[in-house]
Amino acid sequence: MRHVLVSGASGFIGLPVIAQLACMDTEVHALSTRADPPELPGVRWHRLDLRDPAAIDELMSELAPERLVHLAWCTEHGRFWHGPENVVWVERSLQLLRAFVRCGGRRLVMLGTCAEYDWSAIDGPLVEASSPLVPATLYGVAKDALRRVAGAYAEQQGVELAWGRLFFLYGPREAPGRLVPSVIRSLLAGESIATGRGAQVRDFMHVEDAARAVVALLNSSVVGAVNIASGVGVAVEEVVDEIVRLIGHPELVRRGALPDRPGDPPLLLADIARLRDEIGYRPRWALAGGLAATVRWWEARERRVIPAAAL
Repeated sequence: MRHVLVSGASGFIGLPVIAQLACMDTEVHALSTRADPPELPGVRWHRLDLRDPAAIDELMSELAPERLVHLAWCTEHGRFWHGPENVVWVERSLQLLRAFVRCGGRRLVMLGTCAEYDWSAIDGPLVEASSPLVPATLYGVAKDALRRVAGAYAEQQGVELAWGRLFFLYGPREAPGRLVPSVIRSLLAGESIATGRGAQVRDFMHVEDAARAVVALLNSSVVGAVNIASGVGVAVEEVVDEIVRLIGHPELVRRGALPDRPGDPPLLLADIARLRDEIGYRPRWALAGGLAATVRWWEARERRVIPAAAL
């Protein structure tokens, strides 16, 4: 049985990743700073702060995992693009990698971002091996820097490193301030919501599909960068339209009330040939079905929250 260590395991993508791993012949060790992470069959939780090098070394020596999935990073909505914490997370990630290698680790997956690519002149799907990497935010720069340093170090140490480059995820447990949950929650509550024009085309992927892709990448022999995305471009306004179709209340959506963000590219779409052909993974959720499942999750959550708040 393989031992897998997962950082950031209680996060948006972390929980579905460890749930997938727990269904396999794998001993899953999950890291979180939470005092009460959810109980999952086949998952052993470890409360650990990655700011503590001694604690990292001690746990890594105790577990000696063969594989590592590193998901932890600063993800606070509205802050992560430019927050100085990004620099700190490069340091913490390299520290975790070094401890993993010292204790005999053989293969790992780290998560990158489509923000590593040059967004200034996109004319088609972004390809891992050929699209320019010129990140415009500290988040993108930090992720790209980690990929370069970690990749060179892993190769030198004879360790396999795969870099999962995420695009735009949605699904249950997403931060409430982001596009999909903010529109869903507003319409469910009967409140108006301001949106932009929504002409930008984005590559949306359900978080469960992304988690399965991460696990498939871990269980493959592929190294280097791999886009983790649907490969399907959808205008943001179409996402809003589908949520309105599912919930109703089109009159609550104030379209065009928000200005376009400076430098926001008209197209961000992934080429998923590596994911499809080398790893053998294809997304399962179409956007309509994924949004319907996400609406149902938020409906159930809001029903639980609202009565409690009224007491």
